Amino acid sequence: MKTAKSITLAITLLSITTLVHVTECSGSLGVNYGRIANNLPTPSSVVTLLKSHNITRVKIYDSDTSVLTAFRNSGIKLTISLPNEHLYSAATRSHFATIWVLKNILTYFPHTDIEAIAVGNEVLVDPHNTTTYLLPAMRNLHSVLVKYKLHSYIKISSPIALSALGNSYPSSAGSFRPELIEPVFKPMLEFLKQTGSALMVNAYPIFAYQGNSDVISLDYALFRDNPGVVDAGNGLRYFSLFDAQIDAVFAAMHALNYDDIPIVVTETGWPSKGDSIELGASVANAAAYNGNLAKRILTGNGTPVRPKATLTVYLFALFNENKKPGPTSERNYGLFYPNEKKVYDIPLTIEALKGYQGGNHNAAPVERVASSGETWCVANAEAGEGKLQGALDYACGEGAADCRQIQPGATCYDPNTLVAHASFAFNSFYQKSKRALGSCDFEGAALLVNHPPSMFLYFSHFISLFHNIRIVGPTLSPLYNYCNPSFNCLVFLD
Repeated sequence: MKTAKSITLAITLLSITTLVHVTECSGSLGVNYGRIANNLPTPSSVVTLLKSHNITRVKIYDSDTSVLTAFRNSGIKLTISLPNEHLYSAATRSHFATIWVLKNILTYFPHTDIEAIAVGNEVLVDPHNTTTYLLPAMRNLHSVLVKYKLHSYIKISSPIALSALGNSYPSSAGSFRPELIEPVFKPMLEFLKQTGSALMVNAYPIFAYQGNSDVISLDYALFRDNPGVVDAGNGLRYFSLFDAQIDAVFAAMHALNYDDIPIVVTETGWPSKGDSIELGASVANAAAYNGNLAKRILTGNGTPVRPKATLTVYLFALFNENKKPGPTSERNYGLFYPNEKKVYDIPLTIEALKGYQGGNHNAAPVERVASSGETWCVANAEAGEGKLQGALDYACGEGAADCRQIQPGATCYDPNTLVAHASFAFNSFYQKSKRALGSCDFEGAALLVNHPPSMFLYFSHFISLFHNIRIVGPTLSPLYNYCNPSFNCLVFLD
């Protein structure tokens, strides 16, 4: 077994490298490597993928042997986790904490560059009532790190959800839930202060947007250009919901007189696909959020309250995970498909920022439906009016399809039918999404065709309703949509 002396000698160079990294970097971007799937590449392949994209920080949700081994000598900093189900044992049995550290850290460190332990995940909302074990578990694990002289290199914290806040709006009024202040937050923040650790926070602006889309604009949630929101409490103007959420946590800590504890955002992201009721879940929006966030972090900007703060942010997640339970969005947060192809293209390093134009409504997905030939997205008339209308509303709303031409009086308003309008909107979304995989689905309300759809393919179910049908001019534009200002539209006559 390794001794404390041998480990100390082995990590001397590592500590110098870490010091240089911390002082030279103004912001750091990492990724969460979840594995609730049955089709993911091997851990060694994952390391190769990460290195090929210069991703230097990764967080995992356990301490899996194959993963820790694969990251050996990779140069990637790793945050490992003690799952919620082990909190009781780590809190009540010091021997368990010792064995856990020996097995999952000393066996691999420093060749596997473990920099932090996430003790549990969103424990304060854990339905199994593990909150009372959180602080004792953190203290027991820290005591073992101290014993082996690793506490200066490996920090301990626990990711909290924003639901731990009793108030988050305006940001300056941010506060923790009253019932959690004395038993949890005061002792935890004191522990973090004494050990030089950061508060880990999981922040998802999409959830706030979905619950308050009547007052929160999509541009504000996606870091796009917007007029901003003024905080009445401090007079600061916020241009992103992410900043407002993080500053609400800073305000909550300030209220307890803990202003010297940094924040690490251990999870944040945006799904590239969701159910019809999951507002804002799309490839374009996911690319805009993650791309603009990456740009913001990599260029070193803090928050309005702490403009000089160094933020470390972990995007959620590395892969789409096909075995995650819950709504469709839960399986579509990944930056990559399991085949290691990008879901969409965003910058992950300073070098990749060159020429990046984030924030637009035409974010560029990478994966294509067809490798050759033209494809179009049309309405599935068999889907029913309810599903078609919902999908049409989504495409013209959060999906950011260009639906101006099907408004009353516009070029392609006629034929004024749900199928015609839906087909126009679906194809606009599909073509602007660069024909990305999954961008012509709309929960079964759409289908792909690989040739320009004729009126009989597209409108055959309407034939019995009309005595004559005539087509005036070309029926579609080969580049974008069924109707284009330079063309005429299908015209139905009674």
